[in-house]
Amino acid sequence: MRIANTKLSAAILLAMLVGCFGPAHATETTEQQDADQAYDQDADGEQRAKAAGESLIGQPGPELSITTLDGETIDLGALYGEKPVYIKFWATWCVPCRQQMPGFQAFQEAHGDDIQVIAVNTGYADTEESARVYREEMGLTMPITVDDGTLAEALNLRVTPQHVLIDRSGHITHIGHRDDQALEQALQAVLEPADPDSAATEGAAVKDIDANALTVGDTVTHLDVTTRDGTTIDLTRKTTDKPLGVVFFATWCEPYLAESQPETSTACRRVRETVNQLSEDQSVQWVGIISGLWTQESDVESYLDTTETAIPVLLDAEGDIHRAFGVQQIPTVVLIDADGKITDKLGPQDTALGEAVERLSQ
Repeated sequence: MRIANTKLSAAILLAMLVGCFGPAHATETTEQQDADQAYDQDADGEQRAKAAGESLIGQPGPELSITTLDGETIDLGALYGEKPVYIKFWATWCVPCRQQMPGFQAFQEAHGDDIQVIAVNTGYADTEESARVYREEMGLTMPITVDDGTLAEALNLRVTPQHVLIDRSGHITHIGHRDDQALEQALQAVLEPADPDSAATEGAAVKDIDANALTVGDTVTHLDVTTRDGTTIDLTRKTTDKPLGVVFFATWCEPYLAESQPETSTACRRVRETVNQLSEDQSVQWVGIISGLWTQESDVESYLDTTETAIPVLLDAEGDIHRAFGVQQIPTVVLIDADGKITDKLGPQDTALGEAVERLSQ
C-alpha cells in the first residue's frame, strides 16, 4: 500500500489573538498573563503523546508497507525480528519539528545502519511537494513518506512531532513528543543486541484507509455524529429532507499557520466566515468537524470563545470522521444532498463554496 497520501493551548491562542487585535482586547488579569507565560508546549505535547500511546506500549507494531518520496518500498513487518524501527511523525508547518530535525538527521547519520529510521510527514495540512522542498532545505537523508492517515491511525497520532520506537522483536516500546533524555534512553535500549531467546512478533494488521474513504458520488449509508451540545446529526439524511454541509478544520489553522502556511490560514478564515453566512439560510444543515491533532475539548472551548463560529461542532478526537471521508487537507467542505449522496468535496483553494451550496439547495 502506498501511503500517499500545534495545537496551541488556550493560552497560546489567546496570546496570539491579543497580539493581532491590540490593546482593546488585552484585558487579562495579571494572574491570567502569568498563566499564559507559564505554558510549556513541550510538556503539553509530551503529555498528549504519552496519553495517546499508553495503550500501544508492548503491542505489536503495525503490519504495513510504506512508499517513500523516492519510490522505495519499506515493509515494516519484514523488519520485525531483523532490526528496530524509529518512526518520527512531523509536518513542515510544525515549529518543534523544525527544532528537532537537525538532531534527527544526526541520529540517522550515526545509527542509520543499525535501526530503520523513517520520517513520516503527517500529510495533514501538508503536501508531498512541501515535504520534498523541506528535505532539500534541511539536507535530510533518512527515508521520508507522506501519510494518508493510515499510519497515524495505527499509532494514535495526536501531536507533532511524535516519536515511536519499535524494538527488534516488533513490539512498540516508546511513544513521546520530546527529544530528551527519555527518548535517548529508549533509543539506546532498542539498539542493544537482540536477546537470542526473544522471538519476533507478528505485526498488527492495518486496514487501507484509501480503499474505504467516501468520495464524491458515494452515498453515506451508516454514519451519524453528535455535536458538543448533544445533538445527533444523521449524515445519511434518512431522518431529514435537508442537505448537509460538513466542514473539516483545525482550531489552530488560522493563528498558527498564519506565518508558516498563510494561504491555508487565509482559507480557514474564509471558509469559517462563508459558512457562517451560508448557515443563516435554514435550507442547509451544517456541522463542523475539528481535527484531534494538538486539540482537546478544552482547546475547542477556547476556540469557540475567541472566534465567531455559527455552526455546531464536534471534536474528532480519534480521527474517525476525517478518515471516513479521506480528509487530509484543511479546510475541506463535504456537501451531502438530501438523499445522502456526496455531491462536492471542496479543498483549501476552492473558492466557489457559495455556488456549490446553491446547487445543493436546488
